[in-house]
Amino acid sequence: MVWQRGQGQSGEFEVYRRHLGHRAMEVGTAATCPTLSSLSCPALRFGLPDSRRHGEFICLSPCNTLAGVTDDFGRVTLLDVGRGIAIRMWKGYRDAQLGWVQVSEGRGERDSSPSAPLPRRHAQFLVIYAPRRGILEVWGTQQGPRVGAFTVGKHCRLLYAGYRLMGVNSVTSQGWLLHTQQVCLFDPATGALRTVTVPFHLALSDKKSERAKDMHLLKRLTTLLKSREVEPDILESEAQSVLLDIKHPAVKKQALESLLANKNAPVSCLTNITRVLLASLKGQDPEAVDEGLFQLSSSQLKLLQLYTDIQQLHSTGEATTDTHTEPTEVAGIEEELARVSPTLQRYAELTSGSRPSVSFAQDSPDASLPVRSFLSQMECEGEEIRVVPGPNADWTQLGSFLFWGCLTGESPLQKVCNTLQKTGISPQQLLSLLLSVWLHREKEVLKKTEAVRHLHTLLTALSSMKGAVEESWDMQCVSPWWQQVRAACVQSHSSAAALLAAIVAHRAAKANITILAETKFQPEWEAVSLELEQWAVCVRQLEDVWSLQTLLCVPPPQGTPGSATPHCSVKALLEGGRGGIADSVAKWVFRQDLAPERLKDMLQRRGEAESTEQPSQPEQGEGEKSQEDPDFNRAAELLVSVCQRFPDSLSPDLLFAHCCWEYVVQWNKDPEEGRYLCWAVEHLKLVSSPHIQLGISSMMWNTFIVKCFSAAAFLIEKVGKAPKDRLCRRDVGMGDCAMTSFLGSCVQLLQILMEADSGVEEVPPPELCVEEVWGGAEGPASLAELALEQKGVHYPLVQHHYLLASLLHTAMTFSLRIKPLSLFDSKGKNAFFRELSSIQLMPSGDMDPGLVSLRQEFLLRVLTGWVTTQREAVEGPGSGSGDKTWPSLCLDLGLLLQVNPDLLRRHLVCELYNQGLDPRAEQVMFEVEDKDVLGSQLLVLTGQRLSYSLLHTQTQTRPAMELLARLPPTLCTWLKAMDPSELGCPSVPLSQTSRLVSRLIEILPENHGQYSLALHLLEAVEDLQRED
Repeated sequence: MVWQRGQGQSGEFEVYRRHLGHRAMEVGTAATCPTLSSLSCPALRFGLPDSRRHGEFICLSPCNTLAGVTDDFGRVTLLDVGRGIAIRMWKGYRDAQLGWVQVSEGRGERDSSPSAPLPRRHAQFLVIYAPRRGILEVWGTQQGPRVGAFTVGKHCRLLYAGYRLMGVNSVTSQGWLLHTQQVCLFDPATGALRTVTVPFHLALSDKKSERAKDMHLLKRLTTLLKSREVEPDILESEAQSVLLDIKHPAVKKQALESLLANKNAPVSCLTNITRVLLASLKGQDPEAVDEGLFQLSSSQLKLLQLYTDIQQLHSTGEATTDTHTEPTEVAGIEEELARVSPTLQRYAELTSGSRPSVSFAQDSPDASLPVRSFLSQMECEGEEIRVVPGPNADWTQLGSFLFWGCLTGESPLQKVCNTLQKTGISPQQLLSLLLSVWLHREKEVLKKTEAVRHLHTLLTALSSMKGAVEESWDMQCVSPWWQQVRAACVQSHSSAAALLAAIVAHRAAKANITILAETKFQPEWEAVSLELEQWAVCVRQLEDVWSLQTLLCVPPPQGTPGSATPHCSVKALLEGGRGGIADSVAKWVFRQDLAPERLKDMLQRRGEAESTEQPSQPEQGEGEKSQEDPDFNRAAELLVSVCQRFPDSLSPDLLFAHCCWEYVVQWNKDPEEGRYLCWAVEHLKLVSSPHIQLGISSMMWNTFIVKCFSAAAFLIEKVGKAPKDRLCRRDVGMGDCAMTSFLGSCVQLLQILMEADSGVEEVPPPELCVEEVWGGAEGPASLAELALEQKGVHYPLVQHHYLLASLLHTAMTFSLRIKPLSLFDSKGKNAFFRELSSIQLMPSGDMDPGLVSLRQEFLLRVLTGWVTTQREAVEGPGSGSGDKTWPSLCLDLGLLLQVNPDLLRRHLVCELYNQGLDPRAEQVMFEVEDKDVLGSQLLVLTGQRLSYSLLHTQTQTRPAMELLARLPPTLCTWLKAMDPSELGCPSVPLSQTSRLVSRLIEILPENHGQYSLALHLLEAVEDLQRED
């Protein structure tokens, strides 16, 4: 294809050629490139002579039959490539950009032809973008009208790839499948990329084309339905006229579906239009009527009539008359309601106080069901209507439309049931809808006490329908009808509504079985069936879940991190395994932020309630606590009630074990909360079974603890002291304060592990039982079962880790310099962080004196640090640690580290006297074995005190100076050699120093070399005390 610009004086012309992405420009007078061969002029196939017009761009159509050409005159010319002529021209399109869209006829649009299927047709549209005018136009070819025009920006770019593979022309591509190139418009101002899509029917521009006319009518109907200000009468007449004028069955079907899906059209309008359309179809030749359209019209008219009938029954205001319920059945239901009424009221109070949430009016169950929603959820097959399965929200809304008026007593129940029965809807689907609305509208149900009686009437009416309860049903078999009710109740998270439904259904099933038994047996025989046994188990399970759900609905105290209230069901608990119940209560304990001791107090109330039926008079302290903390008492009562319903699943050991695991899981999520791990260990201490303790401790250590523990040990070993907060967060994942708490919990956990390992041989393993009605629980193994399956531990290895944990904890607590791993030999280092159940080569025999010296030095610094904190605690309450277990811990560690414990006691006595804590020092002094060495050490300390009082005070009194002059020269020289700066608390009352000297004389033997010096000190102190 060529475009001839014009012929010059020399007869030469310029040729612009574009073929499948290759563009070549040949100019007769142009110079050739030195590196390329000279170009040859191709033969001119055809041309459009125009000396002044300059062609700018040629765009070939996808089928290679047409081409669009732009020029510098602002024209767009349509060329017929095969004939070589211009067949159409548009003007006023300067700098235009072109593209082609090829559309294939949709499948099924020509299938209605009675003859052989016709081949699919294709249509081509020319897309023109005029930047100067800022519009995008779509034109039908070859002589078609403009089918679309869009206002766009003036700086856009039309993107069109109008070519295929290199070397493929119109001849070689004839046998290929047609490929439609996508036309896109890019707007640089907004960055948007828009595609151009043209429907096939726009090519049917013939005035005699029924298809085009039908599409125009459909478009007209769509515009009418989108308008919200149209009166119903006008909408009905216009839509009816359009539907009758449309000829093509597929388009008419599409128009009817659009009309029925409209949310603004009233049901009367839809009914009249559908009735007229069905009448017109019946008046036509049966062979010419489309079967699909006829069935759609007939089924939708039947559904519209059902919607209208149900709506009229609910709007009449006729109350429900109970004709199915026997007085004995009503009395039984009332008795059951009276039994559960107190807990029902408490449950309703707890659930009504839940946190507010956003909801929309159209999503409310009280909102009227739109007719389009009703039609979308129902389908008609022949003479029967079937409910289409859908989301729970849709079923609840449909069930509310059908049955809520009957449940509230505002609609005639029997008439509604008769209307539904005539439609052919299966009783099973009606039962599902009834249970759906009952279970999902629990709050409204609990507020309407009469709804339970109406539910019983509805269940009885539905059970009496044909196809509900099989006539051949044997009492020793499970009825599918009542099994459907039980399945819905056990799956529901609305425990109170499910329990009420089960109580009602149990009564209805019992009455049904009684009637059936009277026809087969004598009236005085009581019917015993498998069905009633199933109902007894189901009701008991639902009562248990209801009690548990009431406990879970207790809101957490203020100031604790709140979360959504968990919901449980019978099915969820059965699938959760035997530990699911204890796990749910443990999660509730965590949300309530209950300390282990408070939980223990709650469970003690359970023991008191089980031991006596008459509640004893509370003590005065308990009465005051009840008045001060009513929320605690209410929670305790609910927990005791749940534990009484689950005596095996919620035994104290199992509950404490699950609480321990829940807290350690929460600590693993947030290691900064060291309190969680501390409380987990406290819960573990309350477990009485050493077997469960051993298993839980091992699982905690292997799953959560050992990784952080080893990281902390290596970090302290690397730094050589208590690391800073930044290093702790980088290597261990928690701050320095949290790591100190973590190491303390590790010490307690390993101690529990050692004690449990020592006690497992003394008591047999516990038997894990479960309540009879919950014996069918299937799911993962419970926590207690996993604990009992754990391997035993190697006691020396656990003790080895306990020793390391204690060293790390003391180093972090008192900020001491230490390399903890350097206090062990190579065997000890290799044994760390191994499986606690493995047998490792442990250190044995006497330790290297150098290591013992390092250990001794460390323990002495620990005692010094602890005594310093005790002094700070005395001087300022709250400023120091009041923990008094550190001395005993150091003594225990001394035995394990082969350090002389008597040396530690002597050092502790000296440090206590050094800090002025004389009463505590006297208590420890009795435990010291080597009194001579202790006496020598205390003699020096006494001399330092007296030296400070006589020689180093800022204001020396005259009596003190006179006393100093009267002292023996030997004593005076000895006092001057003392260094009072070594005293932590030099200013000590003379009475304490006098008592200390008296203790010295008591513990020193008379033949001791410094006994006489002690006597001189006693005289000096007494004289100084008399002078004061």
